Amino acid sequence: MKKQDHFNQNNIKFIDYKDTEILAKFLNPHARILNRRKTGLTAKNQRALANAIKRSRFMGLLPYVSH
Repeated sequence: MKKQDHFNQNNIKFIDYKDTEILAKFLNPHARILNRRKTGLTAKNQRALANAIKRSRFMGLLPYVSH
């Protein structure tokens, strides 16, 4: 059974970099971005998620690394 795409399931059209609670769900404890096998996202949404996380990190909303 395939995992459901979180963003398609909740009818989210735009992945916002300011929504850190949702973005943090797709990071592992070391603050690395989880891969598609773990997240269950489509390729398009995975790329958009990565860009949103990177933008959020640049703005200082999410950490680059976590100890």
